[in-house]
Amino acid sequence: MLKTYFRLLGFAKPLSRYAIPYFIFAALHAVFNTFNYAMIIPILNAMFTADGGFIFTPIYTLPHIEINEAGFNTILSYIYTMFFGEEFVQMKFLAMLGGVTIAMNFFSNLFRYAAAMTVECLRVNTMCRIRNEMFSHVANMNVGYFSNQRKGDIMSKITQDVTVVRYCITNTLQVAFRDPLLIIGYMTLMIGISWQLSLFAIIFLPIVGLLIGRVVKRLRHPAKRGQERMADLVSVTEESLSGMKIVKGYNATNFIIDKFKKINADMSRLFISMARSQQLASPMSEFLGITAVAVILVFGGSLVEKGLVSGAGFIAFVAAFSQITRPLRSFIDQFANINQGVAAGERIFTLIDAENEVKDKEDAKEFEGLKDSIELRNVEFSYEDDRKIINGVNIKIKRGQTVALVGPSGGGKSTLSELIPRFYDVDSGEVLFDGISVKDYKQESLRAKMSIVSQETVLFNDSIEGNILMGRPTATHDEVVEASKIANAHGFIMESPEGYDTNIGDRGAKLSGGQRQRLSIARAVLKNPEILILDEATSALDTESEKLVQDALTNLLKGRTSVVIAHRLSTIYNADRIYVIDEGRIVEEGTHKELLDKGGLYAHLIEMQSFS
Repeated sequence: MLKTYFRLLGFAKPLSRYAIPYFIFAALHAVFNTFNYAMIIPILNAMFTADGGFIFTPIYTLPHIEINEAGFNTILSYIYTMFFGEEFVQMKFLAMLGGVTIAMNFFSNLFRYAAAMTVECLRVNTMCRIRNEMFSHVANMNVGYFSNQRKGDIMSKITQDVTVVRYCITNTLQVAFRDPLLIIGYMTLMIGISWQLSLFAIIFLPIVGLLIGRVVKRLRHPAKRGQERMADLVSVTEESLSGMKIVKGYNATNFIIDKFKKINADMSRLFISMARSQQLASPMSEFLGITAVAVILVFGGSLVEKGLVSGAGFIAFVAAFSQITRPLRSFIDQFANINQGVAAGERIFTLIDAENEVKDKEDAKEFEGLKDSIELRNVEFSYEDDRKIINGVNIKIKRGQTVALVGPSGGGKSTLSELIPRFYDVDSGEVLFDGISVKDYKQESLRAKMSIVSQETVLFNDSIEGNILMGRPTATHDEVVEASKIANAHGFIMESPEGYDTNIGDRGAKLSGGQRQRLSIARAVLKNPEILILDEATSALDTESEKLVQDALTNLLKGRTSVVIAHRLSTIYNADRIYVIDEGRIVEEGTHKELLDKGGLYAHLIEMQSFS
């Protein structure tokens, strides 16, 4: 627990930037706030002077002052003498006390506000830093990581858990400075009034702390469980909204609603359990505080009767004692929040500490461009289970060649294409660029020379131009238009309500499948890559759209080193080399004509396509 807590504090560095001014503001707030309650004594004494209350004595030079009722009266006499001279007038004195009280209250709240804003700045900046760290780490993870993680769980950690953690960090300042300083201020005042009554308070307050501390300890486990259920809830919501067409198509609305309600009810029960423990702390401390005040009334009354405490001092003591329970409650509440924050922090660090399985070497070099060939040599690959997806594959792609990978679904074609940009590392064998292992290059420099157009078109909730510019963010509008024309997308773009500035909705929901694919191809055209990977790039297109795109793809492939995965004859007919992949192995290779003449699996696939 402590390790997680101190790691979280690391995000607040440099903590001194906030801690030092916060300490100053909190200390000044405590001083002026304490004086607010100390003013009760002279006000009451001044009002009841005839009954032996405040006795004014002109003072022109302050003597050594002690922290007690007599010392406080000396200070007030000195102030009165400076302003009004030696003649004591009760109303003038009360007016002065009123002015001093207003000033004390003003400065108390001014420094309270300054301390609160210091904490808020720390809170916001810390939350920003944690989220940046988390998202950057996630964005830099290898592709395989996302196959094993729920997006909803990642989203929950970046949003919900960080919100809980920020209070854990910033409440540390309140636990360390604000509340203890207020407690010290009130205790100083109380001891100055009566050490006998203060001794009772010193004995009583730790008992309150121990009782409430037992309640706080119960919070950590349900807090962690609550964050996990929140992740489940976000995940179900995200999946349901993303797949609403499928949900409606299968009449599964009630199924999804029931699933959501079940998780939501479980989470609600956990939060109620947490609230029961957390909210019990304040009423318990308040009840114990009032009980103590009642006892003090009896004990203090006897001290007043014996002349050991003045009546005004006793009332000020009771007021201060009733206030000391507030920072004490706050102090304990902050520990409850810190416990919740640590629970959320443990989930955050499971994300930050996740190992990237595909890393650059320390001495990795820049990939300057393909000079000779890409080679897959004796490549074997499997995901987390033991079943091999790729088994002993050898492929050589000369610079400028177009190589096609065909075969039955699930044979490993797409996996092979993902090994080239190093989305995954091979189990054995090598992926070579110009005879050098792909692991010896920096991943970013390698992918900078590539474009990938996949079966699953990935677009973002942005304008049409914004999506195309992902290929090359520095491109001009004219270059975007030219790329769109090559991809045969310019026509439908200009027919859109706002042309290139038209927002395409979440994942391009406002566009047809063919339009989305043509935008994806325009993005690849704009990047102008040396190496092109097309993974079923025309699968989402109808016949009319395919004709529009096929010419664009033919032009795009010219002069580029390309890997094409496709079933349709029109896409692979002109490939320089075709590899037939089945169950992770190359079962045939050759040109289109050579493979047809063999009459093997390739010929069978083409025959089935022609028949269909």
